[in-house]
Amino acid sequence: MHIVIISGLSGSGKSIALNMLEDAAYYCVDNLPSPLLQSLVDHLSGQGCERLAVAIDSRGGDSIATLPQQLKRLREERHDLHFLFLDAKSDTLLKRYSETRRRHPLASSTSTLAEAIAEERQRLASLSNLGHHIDTSELKPNALREWVRQFVLLDAGPTLTLLFESFGFKHGVPLDAELVFDVRCLPNPHYEPALRPLTGRDDAVVAFLEAAPEVCRMREDIAGFVDRWLPCYIRDNRSYLTVGIGCTGGQHRSVYFAEWLARHFKDKAHVLVRHRELAPSSSLPQ
Repeated sequence: MHIVIISGLSGSGKSIALNMLEDAAYYCVDNLPSPLLQSLVDHLSGQGCERLAVAIDSRGGDSIATLPQQLKRLREERHDLHFLFLDAKSDTLLKRYSETRRRHPLASSTSTLAEAIAEERQRLASLSNLGHHIDTSELKPNALREWVRQFVLLDAGPTLTLLFESFGFKHGVPLDAELVFDVRCLPNPHYEPALRPLTGRDDAVVAFLEAAPEVCRMREDIAGFVDRWLPCYIRDNRSYLTVGIGCTGGQHRSVYFAEWLARHFKDKAHVLVRHRELAPSSSLPQ
């Protein structure tokens, strides 16, 4: 059975992800206590179900601590299992709850919303590295649906998946990036009126950047660093490695670098490229 387990902080977009999977013909279950996962899989396998998506999070109480053991057992049974953890910055979650006026699962008469969010983050800290980690702080719903779709469709197998994510520092550093490179010191196309409305995918911006020797040196240095340490991450049995490339606004320099690096590494790993500030126009590298 192809199984997608979704976990993460309340308000980070788990419902959006689960709805997207339901539209993709997955049998979906929300708010399942972790100890019931094995029984659900056994039952649906007997019914001939081929696709299952389950949301398991803090709403299930302390039993979520058993989730790593549950996942290990399912993998031993040779199920095609994928784990997705959705995260977001605390101030973003506060804003979302303020806008929707929904109650946080850990809220009580003796704690504030901020305290409930902090408690949930602490409870789930041990799960955030079990699989693929997505920071939804700056993502629109359509962008999150696309990123989840790419995650589900990508057949990583035993090989590490290398994700290059462009972003703008003025919107914050993505929580899901294991490596972050700052390219703000390089010439900025934003100050060229003809280039300002374009992105790092456009030929005119590419030509402008590649005419600067320091851009090419930075590009080669980042590629060399990732190339040198990629085998170590693979030996660490990681399924995903996210490399963040940041410039000021996330439109020109970081986009160019992410696209170039994705092409550079396309024959060395499964590669995915994302542009947070250009979302939802994210794609696999051509």
